[in-house]
Amino acid sequence: MEDQPSSSSSRLKTAVLDAPLHSIGFEYEDLSPQKVSGRLLVTQKCCQPFKVLHGGVSALIAESLASMGAHMASGYKRVAGIQLSINHLKRAEMGDLVHAEATPLNVGRTIQVFPISLFPFMLCLFQFICSSFKMMLNHNKHNMKYTIS
Repeated sequence: MEDQPSSSSSRLKTAVLDAPLHSIGFEYEDLSPQKVSGRLLVTQKCCQPFKVLHGGVSALIAESLASMGAHMASGYKRVAGIQLSINHLKRAEMGDLVHAEATPLNVGRTIQVFPISLFPFMLCLFQFICSSFKMMLNHNKHNMKYTIS
């Protein structure tokens, strides 16, 4: 699979915004309240022993992109995830270039929902590797109560 050349500004942007994603080689492309996207070249750093993308890496990407989008969509308020659901539909193998994209489904006053898709870079959007949903809660110090169960 032919990959696009990586830009140093994209690498730097990821290094500054998200150290865990940067450490596995992920690079942010679009950063806005309407869309957060990026790409990852599947390497040994992010593979299972079977040379396929580790499911935990898919979750890390989904969590990071949705959190970044929710933070921007909330007007840069503190947000926290309350639910993350991952469905792995196809595998990505070592050497594949994976595109990830999070777009808001609902941006409410307190709850936001972001679907996240991972798919092969050169193929169509409907050939998902992973499909995820993340629900975010906007923190407001005046109406938030924390309970530990």
